[in-house]
Amino acid sequence: MEQAHSLLLNEEACSQLREHQRAEFVFEWLSFLKKLLPATDRADVKKNQKRLVEQLTTVLTGSPGPPTRLLLAQCLALVYRVGDSLTSSLTVDRCNDIIRSKDDSPSFLPTRLAAVACLGVLYEQLGRLLINSFKESVANLLKATKSSECLLELQREAVFLWSTELENVATLCFRAFEGSNYDVRVGISKLLGTLLASALEPRQAIAPRPGSKRNSLKEVMELLSSGFLRGGAGFLRASGDMLKGISSVSRDVRVGITQTCVVFVSILGGAWLETHFSCLLSLLMEWVSHARATQYPADAVSCRCCASFILRATLGTLLGEKAQIAAAKEICQLISKQKRVVDAALHEGNMEARVSPADVAASQHVLVCALLELGSLLQDLSSTAAPLLLDTSIGMLDTVISVLLHPSASARLAAAWCLRCVAVGMPAQVAVLLDRCAERLNALKSCPEAVAGYSAAIAALLGAVQLCPLGISHSKGKVVMTLAEDLLRSAAQNSRISIQRTQGGWLLLSALFTLGPTVMEQHLPRLLLLWKCAFPLSVKDVENELRRGDSFTWQVTLEGRAGALCAMKSLVVHCKDLLTDDVISRLRPLLSCAVALLNQLPSIIKSYGNQIKNAATVFRLRVYEILTMLQPKTYEESFGTVLKQLLNDLTGPEITACAELNLLPSLCYSQDLALLGPGLQDVDQHYIEEQLHGGGSGGGTLEYDPFTIFEKAQEVPTPLPPASALTAAAVQLFGVIFPHLGIQQKAQILEQFCEFVRHLKGARQQTVQIHVAAAFCCTLKCLASSRRELGSEEVQRPALSLLLGALEGSNPLLRCMASEGLSRLVQVLNDPNFTVSITLMSFDKLKTARDAITRTGHALALSAVYRYLSGISSPQYLSACVGVLFTLSQDSTSPEVQMWALHALSMVVDLAGPLYHSHLEASFTLVLRLLLSTPHTHVEVQQSLGRCLNALITSMGPDLQGEGAGVCAVRTSCLVGCAVMQDIQDCLVQAQAISCLQQLHMFAPCFVNLASLVPSLCEILLDYSVLINLCSSYLSLRRAVVACLRQLAQREAVEVSEHAVALVKELPRRDNTQLDVTIKEVGLEGALFSLLDRESDPRLCRDIQETLVHMMSSAAESNLAHWLKLCKDVLSASADSAAAAAVETQQEEDGDRYDDSSAFHAKSESSGPFNNLRWSTRVFSMECVCRIIAQCENGDLAHFNMALAQEQRLHESADYVVLHLADLIRMAFMAATDHSDQLRLAGLQTLLVIIRKFSNVPEPEFPGHVILEQYQANVGAALRPAFHVDAPPNVTAKACQVCSAWIASGVISDLRRVHQLLASSLAKVQVGRDVTSQLYNESTFTMETLAVLKAWAEVYITAVQGSRQRESPGSHLQQQSDEAGTADPAGAGLLKLVQTDLATLSRLWLAALQDHALLTLPSQYSSQLPSTGGSFYTAEMVEQARPHYYSAWATILHATALWLNSTGFIIVDEGPANLSRPVTPTSMGQSTSLSSVKSPEDVNTDRLHLILGISVEFLCSPHSGDQMENISSCLQALQALLEVPWPRSKVGNDQALSVELLSVLHRLIVTRESPSIQLAVLELVRQIVCAAQEHVKEKRHSAEVDDGAAEKETVPEFGEGRDTGGLVPGKSLVFGALELCLCTLVRKLPQLSPKLAGSPTGRGGQTCFLSNTDCRLVTSALAILSELPSICSPEGSVSVLPTVLYLLLGVLREAVKGSVGAESGQLVPGILQALRTVLTSPMSRAEKSRGAWTELLRCALHTLLESWHSDKMEPGVDEVTTLTSLTIFLLYASAEVTTVEPLQTRCIQAFRDSLESKDPVVLSRSYQMLVSLFQGPALVARPFILALGGRLVSQLEEVEKSHPQGPAELQAVQDAIRALEALVFAADETHRPQLVAVLLPILISLLLDENALASAPAASRSLHESALRDLMRIGPQHSTVFKALMASSPHMKARLEAAVKGNQESVNTKAQAPRVISKNTPSIQLKINFL
Repeated sequence: MEQAHSLLLNEEACSQLREHQRAEFVFEWLSFLKKLLPATDRADVKKNQKRLVEQLTTVLTGSPGPPTRLLLAQCLALVYRVGDSLTSSLTVDRCNDIIRSKDDSPSFLPTRLAAVACLGVLYEQLGRLLINSFKESVANLLKATKSSECLLELQREAVFLWSTELENVATLCFRAFEGSNYDVRVGISKLLGTLLASALEPRQAIAPRPGSKRNSLKEVMELLSSGFLRGGAGFLRASGDMLKGISSVSRDVRVGITQTCVVFVSILGGAWLETHFSCLLSLLMEWVSHARATQYPADAVSCRCCASFILRATLGTLLGEKAQIAAAKEICQLISKQKRVVDAALHEGNMEARVSPADVAASQHVLVCALLELGSLLQDLSSTAAPLLLDTSIGMLDTVISVLLHPSASARLAAAWCLRCVAVGMPAQVAVLLDRCAERLNALKSCPEAVAGYSAAIAALLGAVQLCPLGISHSKGKVVMTLAEDLLRSAAQNSRISIQRTQGGWLLLSALFTLGPTVMEQHLPRLLLLWKCAFPLSVKDVENELRRGDSFTWQVTLEGRAGALCAMKSLVVHCKDLLTDDVISRLRPLLSCAVALLNQLPSIIKSYGNQIKNAATVFRLRVYEILTMLQPKTYEESFGTVLKQLLNDLTGPEITACAELNLLPSLCYSQDLALLGPGLQDVDQHYIEEQLHGGGSGGGTLEYDPFTIFEKAQEVPTPLPPASALTAAAVQLFGVIFPHLGIQQKAQILEQFCEFVRHLKGARQQTVQIHVAAAFCCTLKCLASSRRELGSEEVQRPALSLLLGALEGSNPLLRCMASEGLSRLVQVLNDPNFTVSITLMSFDKLKTARDAITRTGHALALSAVYRYLSGISSPQYLSACVGVLFTLSQDSTSPEVQMWALHALSMVVDLAGPLYHSHLEASFTLVLRLLLSTPHTHVEVQQSLGRCLNALITSMGPDLQGEGAGVCAVRTSCLVGCAVMQDIQDCLVQAQAISCLQQLHMFAPCFVNLASLVPSLCEILLDYSVLINLCSSYLSLRRAVVACLRQLAQREAVEVSEHAVALVKELPRRDNTQLDVTIKEVGLEGALFSLLDRESDPRLCRDIQETLVHMMSSAAESNLAHWLKLCKDVLSASADSAAAAAVETQQEEDGDRYDDSSAFHAKSESSGPFNNLRWSTRVFSMECVCRIIAQCENGDLAHFNMALAQEQRLHESADYVVLHLADLIRMAFMAATDHSDQLRLAGLQTLLVIIRKFSNVPEPEFPGHVILEQYQANVGAALRPAFHVDAPPNVTAKACQVCSAWIASGVISDLRRVHQLLASSLAKVQVGRDVTSQLYNESTFTMETLAVLKAWAEVYITAVQGSRQRESPGSHLQQQSDEAGTADPAGAGLLKLVQTDLATLSRLWLAALQDHALLTLPSQYSSQLPSTGGSFYTAEMVEQARPHYYSAWATILHATALWLNSTGFIIVDEGPANLSRPVTPTSMGQSTSLSSVKSPEDVNTDRLHLILGISVEFLCSPHSGDQMENISSCLQALQALLEVPWPRSKVGNDQALSVELLSVLHRLIVTRESPSIQLAVLELVRQIVCAAQEHVKEKRHSAEVDDGAAEKETVPEFGEGRDTGGLVPGKSLVFGALELCLCTLVRKLPQLSPKLAGSPTGRGGQTCFLSNTDCRLVTSALAILSELPSICSPEGSVSVLPTVLYLLLGVLREAVKGSVGAESGQLVPGILQALRTVLTSPMSRAEKSRGAWTELLRCALHTLLESWHSDKMEPGVDEVTTLTSLTIFLLYASAEVTTVEPLQTRCIQAFRDSLESKDPVVLSRSYQMLVSLFQGPALVARPFILALGGRLVSQLEEVEKSHPQGPAELQAVQDAIRALEALVFAADETHRPQLVAVLLPILISLLLDENALASAPAASRSLHESALRDLMRIGPQHSTVFKALMASSPHMKARLEAAVKGNQESVNTKAQAPRVISKNTPSIQLKINFL
């Protein structure tokens, strides 16, 4: 294809290709030429122009395909525009000749069409240059201007279309709607809507003509009305139809006009709609109330649907929230007016009243439309509409409730649904409305309308609870239950209202089940009784009933039983858990009676006439529905009766045809529905389009089945008429029962079905065939899901016959269902022979059949057979299948066959998987050839081609990235195919093209050109977003566009955004520029926000959100200001937010800000690019803000450091989130104070994120302060509304969380304000759930209470931790407060504030913990739960309460432990503690009954076990993995407990408890890698070991005291190991602690383990770098190890000691070798401390263990000396540490250990070696050790003095010759002097003078003479001074020796005197110096000398 990329066509290359490749080559050349020509030099074009035009003309006359001719036309025009335009007239003449040609053959048609296309583009591009040939061309083309698209383009220029000719064009359009298909309706409605909009508001100025005037809105409305009410017929026909009394308007016309109306309003826009809404509303209400539109019920339903659709599509998408509220007011006034009309008619008597009964009947349709739209508006507005309900001037709720008394059922049900919408939008209203309706129902029990209306309203409100997360109070269920019982029991008292009471009672009971099993469990016994009363006692009584009663009683009876069955159905659907075997056994007799009555119905209808026929139909429907839901074995004995009825309902003479589209689609394969046109797919007009498929019923409506009013649905239910619903139910029930029949019966029934289909004729035959085929397909579906068998050959034969008959039926939907049925049949039989026979039969049929129906059906069957058999696995079958489908797909004589064959091929490609690869190339070739040759009129074929291409690309997969010639060719085919499809006008084809490109981008991204793809996607959005409801296909197209953008944004978000902006800059301004402007201002992401706001399709909205998230994650950090401004603009785009922002900044603005009319018309400059966005879009913008902050957290540190951000911004143009903090706070404030509850929650969440991320960021300008301090007022103002008494509990709960975080952050200077908010919530909690005005479910009280208690717990934890930090000596905070001299720091102030409520809080916390402990019990202990519930939950709401406890318990546990820690477990009588009610019946020992008063000890024990139990249960839970905060809280709580003596003694006394705790902690340290948690675990282990130590010490002490000192030898030894020394794993505390410490040490230092030392895991000899935290973990473990011997008995300690010493010395050796990294310095002190603890253990001196300890310690010392010997040769060894550990051994171990040989000699040798070291630091430390040794016990010190004393003296004597040069050497000499001094003083008094005589000369030798001192280095001078000081100190102590020495050595004396004299002079000089300097030096210098 690269050869096609040239200016002139490469004819040589082209001629070598096959025909189909030639077309592709030419198309590729034209595509390239189109891009090349504008960029080519004009001279080059002129040079090649003649040849180029010839080549293009050759293509023109070569019958080009539709895509090629469009490109050809564009290229021809470009050649003339870029090159020489003089010869263009020749080409025009040539085109005209072709158009005039008489050749009518099909082969010449493509050439003629190409000529038309060329003419069009030539005139468009060259304009006046072709003026001469204009008339001739127009004459030629006039024949081709008959399509709506042509007129749509024409209307832009042709003024007459929407001025003088408007009425004629409109009439033409109305006629065109008749019998139209979906695409035609869309096209014509777009044309007519645009014309009408242009007529009203012309796009261009019109010159006024005499007598002409502009069209008024009234005229346009009348034009639409005439079409809607009278259709497109002329006057004569319409009059004739009126005389005959028939409606002349088809539904097609009305649906078309409905769509026209939507287009018309959409084009005029939201501002126009807002101004003219009342006109539109009155027009629509006139339509639905007109006698012509409502003379038949089905017509009335259809017209109401049309009006509702127009209202929804305009109000719902074009208006902002404020305008919607205004519209709701207007609708409410209309309802009020209509209700007054009806009341007047009813109460003033019809004789004299001016209102006729016809007007009353008409009013119901107006009311239904108005109420349903009002409901939709209120539901969409949600809590934003709350002010609307409070507006007394309109009294909205009163108005709606008043309609509940309307005489018409449809109006009453619409009012009930409207109330339900109010409840869903504003959950606080549910309880209020329920109470109000229940009260009115009680008061008006004798009014039939009131009973029907209010019971429907209550049922609707109960249904709403399913969509309200906050629910309703449990007590409301009891109220409704009582009401329902009352209605049913009183039904027989007054015959006038029997039916209403019966229906109302059962409706209430059915709705009640939606509250769930927890509510209904207690009512079930009463319900079973009511059900029993509704049915006869036995089947025999059913027959007896026939002899009595009349028409009315039978009607009441059937209504009652139908209601009872509906309640049973509701039980099965909503409370399946209650359907126990016992309940089923009690329902079985009732169902038997119901089934028996089915048999009697025909005779009852015969006896009492058709008036009870409807009741009988509903009763049968209810029987079928309940039986379908139950297990067939429940009613096995009734199969015969039921089957007989079913067969009658499916095939009987009186059957009603159920619309096929209500019955069949669910039984078809979902992808096959694409064959049936766009109308069956998800389209924008689905709501009205489905009426056209609804058969005679005209669509569903609520009055057909009032029991659907409580279903869980957002949209109003549209149940089918009872007769249609009955057929659908019969089909479902047949599918359930058939699998359970015997073989004989199955065969008989299927034979019967086949007979019916064979022998019936005409419409009835079609109806029966649809019914029986659907019933059998339903059966097959049930068989497949239940894995049951169909049966033998005798069943299979008629089954296959039935399906094949349907497969060859004339109805395409039936054929689709039959093919799916065949695939299910093959799946169920699972017989390879049968499968092969089916496929062979289809092949045979396809070979012989010539009719389209048979060929389409069997083609689809071929693709379906292997659908449920794991795909196609036979290459032979695949080849045969592909061959047949290839042939069929090229049958251009039948587009229908082509479409089905190509669709089947796409299915085969999917099913064949990799097996299809051998056919890929041929398939690509076929698809591309067909794409290039299929006429544009055959859109359905192009759609199938698109699906096929998509399947082929998917099959090819990643192989598309390959570089081989074959792959390149295939890839080019894909791209060419996509380009062709993108140029096709049909939206579904374009959607397929985008989907194909998306797949290509997934598998081979580098070959998809984003520069062309992204603009094409954006153009589609720009075109359609304003007219969002124009076209159903637009929905699938918009979905495809956004899904593609989502994928592109995942990989190349920045490029996507850049291409979109570039496109908009290039685009010329067009009619609708709204989204273009948005993209120009805020990029593609801004346009997506606008689109998100208008869209209602959930899938599309989700994709838009994901696209935005991907774009944000790629670009937000680099383009922070843009994204934050975008989110802020979105959030600010509402009147409320603007007002909130104004309040926040306290700006004074003009008063007209609140004027309704100013909100939309004059868009202020400051309002940003968005206008009046919905709350849902604004909520998403807040979520985006939180995402941006989270994203920045992983980025640059400067994002959360103001000083760093400001500094970096000076050097580079980077942006940081901290610089936008003011905007973030402002956004959070605006959201948190909005009317919308959802937005308030989002705002509070954002505030929480801001507080957590920015609370520690310092303020650079004010050191010592943090950046958030300046926003205290804003945060306080944002929080305050959430604590208002009317705030919903979920908002208050979230605000509590924010409050506690805000207080805990330490930012607030004035704590009282925020504390007050929390205090108010605590007061609210104390009032409790007993308050009567409970608006929500009891679980919301639990949620709010626990949120409050958790918040207080967090505050208390912060306060305690703050005060502890201040109290800890040397803490930073302590120093700060000392320096500042503050008497009451903030932490202490916070603690004081909390202290006032602590008595109350502690009780509430304990109660909450007890609740939580009970709720975490396993299900088998559920009987132990209190029957009345806990402190903060009711028994019925256990399941709903659990999550709330789960989120709060850990923080409350920690706080409770801290409180118990502060009280030291001393119970103080705290009085009533401000509690207004007892906390709980089992309040932790606070019970009021005297008999069970517990002692303080018992109460404390309960509390301790509660906290221990909750902690251990949680820490053992396998689900605690993601709960790091909770684990941390548990550990801190346990630590706080074990800091107090009393609980420590409890744990110490109970070894089993200690061991269990250790095993839990061991599991935790193994499974959690978090360092903080591991440290906390080790600290806790230390505390447990300490507790055991204290326990052992106490027992030993008490034993000693009891036994007296005399018998000490016989005192029993306490501690683990007893007399044997054995430690039992699982029961031994010491063993558990050993395991845990070993685990910690080996994980950090694998070298310790002999097994791991050489393995890769152990990292053998490699350095194992430990972090600071790792070192702390190791030292903590060693500290625990060192304490273990002390809690053992002497024998036990001997068992443990080897392990302890091995680990200690192992870690020591690693530290000495330097193999732990740079942090070993932190490790060593801990190791040495642990060693000292072991050596000083009392067990080393205990009589029973002393010998063994001595032996083991000698071994340890030997090991230490050995490692010293082996390691000291290695580089980097820390000799000092080894020396220190030796010294510790020598000083703290008993002399028996160290004085034995050869240990003593080796120790001395070690010191001798270290004294030889050349490293002054080692020398210094050696001398320091010797000081300690010389001062140690005589037995140890003596050998060292003897061995090392001489060496010490000689080393000091050598110092005189070589003075120290640096501070390290100086230190070494000074330490040596200390050592010698220690040696002197260690000697006996008798020998000391001799040693002093050695010391003094050495000191004197270190003195320098006066001359040497002046020039000596600093170290020598320092040595001189320190020696002199020592002489002055030691000399007087030993004056005799000193004097003798001075006398005997005059040289020494002179040296000493000189030194003393020099020192004296120096002191005098220093004393005078300040006086001298002060004369010349500024006084500031004095501050330096702090003497």
